[in-house]
Amino acid sequence: MNTLTIKIPPQLEAEILQASAQEHLSKSELVRRALDFYLRQRKSATPFVSALDQAGDLVGCFAGGPTDLSSNPDHLASFGRV
Repeated sequence: MNTLTIKIPPQLEAEILQASAQEHLSKSELVRRALDFYLRQRKSATPFVSALDQAGDLVGCFAGGPTDLSSNPDHLASFGRV
């Protein structure tokens, strides 16, 4: 088995010590299991897809409309009012 040396803050070390005592595991085994769990979840997680990626074919497909829609406060004067 390979060795990995890391630096952790004192609070995290205290939590690892407490969890390893509660689980009756060595610190190394506890950290191995935590890393394994993290890496498995990461592999199985749905990759992030931005709104631009999802609607990319719609971006820029509309012609016309005010050219200053995002910067002119007059366009928002009645926004949210019924």
